[in-house]
This record gives sequence, C-alpha cells and structure tokens, in this order.
Amino acid sequence: MNFTENEIFGAALIGFDMIDGPFLKWKKDFSQVKNSVNLDDFAMNFYLAFRGGNESVKKPRAILYDKFYIVAFPKDLELCCLFMKPKNAIDNNINQLNKIASRIITEMEIEEPDDKNTDDSDENTIEEIKRLIPNLLNGTKMTTPELRKYFKLSNSQIWKIMSDLENSKKIRRTDKKGRSILWTAI
Repeated sequence: MNFTENEIFGAALIGFDMIDGPFLKWKKDFSQVKNSVNLDDFAMNFYLAFRGGNESVKKPRAILYDKFYIVAFPKDLELCCLFMKPKNAIDNNINQLNKIASRIITEMEIEEPDDKNTDDSDENTIEEIKRLIPNLLNGTKMTTPELRKYFKLSNSQIWKIMSDLENSKKIRRTDKKGRSILWTAI
C-alpha cells in the first residue's frame, strides 16, 4: 500500500485497564480539518475490533471505513491506532471490488435451488399428505420436524396439517422430545 504521511490525520493510543477495560490514553490530530471520528466514543470498539478474541483467531491489521481507515499496532495490552484518509486509489479499488462482489452475488442467487415450490403445494398434495401421515404413524411415534422432512413442507404447512389431523381425531400427541411434539396414529 502506497501512502504519504499527509494521509495520516490522527493517532491514538488505546490502553487497557483490567477493571475498566479499554480507554483512550491519548490522541493527536495531525490535520487542521476536524475529523469526523470521536475517539473517546470509539476507543472500546477499535480495541475490541483489533484485539478481541483469543490468540488463535486471526486479527485485522487495518479496517477500512467509508471516509477513513485505521491501521493498528499492538504493544502489550495497548493499541496504537493511525487514522488515515484514503486516496483515490483505494476508492477505485473498492468500487472495482464492489462490482466483483455484485457479480458473485448474482451468480450465487442463480445457482441456489428454489425452495419456494414447497410453499405452493396444491390442495391435492396436501390431501394426499393428510392421508399418508396416519398410515406412517401407525404403531410408531415421530416428531413434527421428522415428518416435515419426509414431505418437504414448511414449518407452517406441517403444523397446519398436524392440527387438522389432530382435530379430526386421526392422530394424537404422545410426548415431547426436546421442543418437538411426538405424534402417533389413533
């Protein structure tokens, strides 16, 4: 990354207190223009973003925001943050990456199987499922999620069917398995 020192508009040292957590130790503005970052409010966020997690987790070295980016350098429990104004090269790169991401999203949406057809089950299919479930539950117990997978139904569809079958005295609730209801045929 090529940059000049005049890209740095501020620096801050975020310390860490074992009782109070991260705090802003000092800050310095290098530019005459007031920056839009209130370091007092963001000290905790920056510290957690760069230092959070355990040692095995990969930690960022820089975070790019819309109007600025931060490069951080840890030293013991402290964190030195350099606040920088991005130049045109970064904006151009982000715009190019945005185009690539949009293209990938579009391709992935095309490749995803369309599960909406399960919501559009016609009345004949529902009646057939209502006929099959009591036969399937004859002499056995099954949970609602298990039955749902057999017939590839949405959660609301299986509950509507089970409720209708229970009201017509074809099946009954026997027990609970976790949060799921166990059903059997009458």
